[in-house]
Amino acid sequence: MKVTLQHHEKYVGVRPRGYRSPAWDFTALTPTLLDEFGFDWDSSLMGRDFQPYHPRPVVTLDRENGNTFGEPARFLEFPVSWYLDDFPPTEYVPGMNSGFTPINALLEQWIAQFDYAYANEPNGVLCLTTHPQCIGRAHHITALERFIEHVAAHDGAWFASLSEIYDVWTEE
Repeated sequence: MKVTLQHHEKYVGVRPRGYRSPAWDFTALTPTLLDEFGFDWDSSLMGRDFQPYHPRPVVTLDRENGNTFGEPARFLEFPVSWYLDDFPPTEYVPGMNSGFTPINALLEQWIAQFDYAYANEPNGVLCLTTHPQCIGRAHHITALERFIEHVAAHDGAWFASLSEIYDVWTEE
């Protein structure tokens, strides 16, 4: 990982501050590596809907009495959700997902998620996940535009990178 980070800094000009695992495949080693290499944030877990948190590893799995957890990670987790991802409903992958969801159904789902968070989650963070090969299609990009217009019409809504949100986040 160290060499990858050095190459990123050399060729991009800045060290990455956050991480998102491919397909949100997070392993038991991921938190240790994120802490070791000084990442500020991650956005790969689904432990909450809209509130950032510091994930804790499961030390003992106990279905009868409840799990035992370790210390919270140093990095801040910005939770993701399959409901806010454009890939599963829009792409057909044989044996994995059906795709072909009407784009208006996906737009309605995104709007419902935003409206709930806006009404019920003070300082909530909605992490919409889009993929260029999905959202970039003409009929999909217009749905994204409509979603952006819907969000922008709400006082206090803010479009920002996760690093920008991290920079202003305060623990409650």
